[in-house]
Amino acid sequence: MTISEALPRTETAPAVGRTDWTRDEIAALFDLPFTELVFRAAEVHRAHHAAGEVQLATLLSIKTGGCPEDCGYCSQSASADAGVKATKLMDVREVLQNAARAKDAGSQRFCMGAAWRNPKDRDMPAIVEIVKGVRALGMETCMTLGMLTPAQADQLAEAGLDYYNHNIDTAPERYAEVITTRTFEDRLDTLANVRASGINVCTGGIVGMGESRADRVGFIHALATLPRHPESVPVNALVPVKGTVLGDMLADTPLAKIDDIEFVRTVAVARITMPLSMVRLSAGRESMTDAAQALCFLAGANSIFTGDTLLTAPNAGDDRDAALFARLGLKPLAGPEPLAVCH
Repeated sequence: MTISEALPRTETAPAVGRTDWTRDEIAALFDLPFTELVFRAAEVHRAHHAAGEVQLATLLSIKTGGCPEDCGYCSQSASADAGVKATKLMDVREVLQNAARAKDAGSQRFCMGAAWRNPKDRDMPAIVEIVKGVRALGMETCMTLGMLTPAQADQLAEAGLDYYNHNIDTAPERYAEVITTRTFEDRLDTLANVRASGINVCTGGIVGMGESRADRVGFIHALATLPRHPESVPVNALVPVKGTVLGDMLADTPLAKIDDIEFVRTVAVARITMPLSMVRLSAGRESMTDAAQALCFLAGANSIFTGDTLLTAPNAGDDRDAALFARLGLKPLAGPEPLAVCH
């Protein structure tokens, strides 16, 4: 197949809903001249999303540290020596106070993360109460709590959770190099449970972990060939944290860090292959230039996390984001995304 055959054009939009992308097709997209790739991604984006509007989201750690997983990038892993203190699940009232402040600051979406391998059944009543409380504020809700059973997913759906985040992190063939305490198939099982419950799926991953472009092709391919595209696709740039496996490893190999152009390529390919998804420019923005972020928005990113921290990692901050939006003429998304389709 030629590059032109692999690329959708907006007038026919053959990529909408398409889940049969091949790795060769995705590799052809990555290999396009940069300006051509970004142009094509911008065409797809404008065909399906409001140009110049970016959703503002806030991410709060509602249970920090002490996670038994050994994810090589994560400072919250119990096996990391990153100085993150383990805490208990945050009080419901405190979570809702944080959500209210986020809404007052302009966020439409409130995302909550707990450093668990999986929630215990005893945790679910408080989680359900949190979901209901945040939704009552008129905010879109997303949670990431680790692996879920079908019954737990159904509980969250009944509470009204709009999105569940469970990242695939990287390409299937590289997954075991990053995490050994669970498998790629475990990730897919949770995504299937979430989808079956009627909750919208939020799944993406991290680039800049020393992977090759072929690995990034595999990462996008795994997302774009799910039975149904994720409604939300976060694309993170690794924030190397001292005391984590990858943070210590990449500290000695700075060239392993993904460069801005390659990061934008990844965003653009995600946009072309998953045209209806929200592509979320997530961790790593604090070290990106304004120009790099502008290219990401042009290439189809249409959501960011606001505030000074993302769970335990630094973030760009509200003042810098406001200044960036003013420079670029961007505005917050006019209204919330559609809520979960079937609870």
